[in-house]
Amino acid sequence: MLEISKKFGKTVRKIRLRKELSQGDVAKRLNVHRSYVSGIERGIRNPSLKVVERFAKALEVEVKNLIK
Repeated sequence: MLEISKKFGKTVRKIRLRKELSQGDVAKRLNVHRSYVSGIERGIRNPSLKVVERFAKALEVEVKNLIK
């Protein structure tokens, strides 16, 4: 079983690619560096609930779609 941060990162990446967005595109929407988005997607960063909410808004999905 994947740990939650890796699972969250995989889901973010899947949605980002489906929407044809680069990590840079998402980073601009979040006002963060691209390496932060990369760290989230690789599961090496542990996002807070507020960050999860910001990713949902940036990807234009509901929070529940990012945490499955």
